[in-house]
Amino acid sequence: MKIPEVFTNMQDSILFGDCRQTLSEFPEKSARCCVTSPPYYGLRDYGGEEHQIGQEETPEEYIQSLVEVFREVRNVLTDDGTLWVNIGDSYYNYRPGSIAYPKQTVSNTKQDLPDSSPKRGTRLPNLKEKDLIGIPWMLAFALRADGWYLRQDIIWHKPNPMPESVKDRCTKSHEYIFLLSKNKNYYYNNEAIKEDAVGERWAGNKPININNSKDNENTFSGLTRERQMVYDKRNKRSVWKVTTKPYKGAHFAVFPSELIEPCILAASEEYDTILDPFMGSGTTAYTARRNNRHYYGCELHEDYGHLIQQRVPPSVIELSL
Repeated sequence: MKIPEVFTNMQDSILFGDCRQTLSEFPEKSARCCVTSPPYYGLRDYGGEEHQIGQEETPEEYIQSLVEVFREVRNVLTDDGTLWVNIGDSYYNYRPGSIAYPKQTVSNTKQDLPDSSPKRGTRLPNLKEKDLIGIPWMLAFALRADGWYLRQDIIWHKPNPMPESVKDRCTKSHEYIFLLSKNKNYYYNNEAIKEDAVGERWAGNKPININNSKDNENTFSGLTRERQMVYDKRNKRSVWKVTTKPYKGAHFAVFPSELIEPCILAASEEYDTILDPFMGSGTTAYTARRNNRHYYGCELHEDYGHLIQQRVPPSVIELSL
């Protein structure tokens, strides 16, 4: 589909439609990183759209759909670009002959929930009742096999998880964020996301010398050697504690801006473009603009455009394809 000539600059634009088609409309090698959270398997219905991602019959088909999406994403990324994917898991609970709504993490209504869930309504020969499917790692390994460099698994620790009535396992309070890169060498600014060095040693930040004073010169005598003992910052750790914060304008789960801000700061510079093929309520666009970045976005459901307009500055360019 040809883009109207008026859109000579694609920055700060949203393309509505299936991202497997719309992603190719963005210029190649024009986004510095991609930060996104795909629809989870069997948990959401985009108004009856055919072939929507997340409503596949099997986990394998779902993973293959995402591999195809991120293959298009790779074309849009610069050679030193990275991909950050937030993805959740689910259990296999076969419920034949009945409508079983999967649980949402935020919504108290059934809006956007499918009439039937393939996650529960399809008998899967490789899974047993109550099995954890392992969706995040299925995706991570599939993307690695497709050519991405799988660089790190980051744990999103949720201090305020949804309560669960289960009595044979722990209440789930985490999700994964995977960091993947297009090439072996990629842009990553560790200085931009360093955190306070609190509790780094067994004694915390208490003075360590015999005279009970901090030695900022790190000079020791005798058999000890010079070493860094007192410092203010450290590399960000791979467990990120971020509370869930429902966005009142949306009736579906929204990942917090605080969760993806470190991704954007580490993976891009000011005025770079950030890509999100599953824009939803516009968290990535909002966070990018707040940090002096541009963005590209794709969203299947055009009705969600009003949510994005409420969160992103009015200079946003919207393009419906």
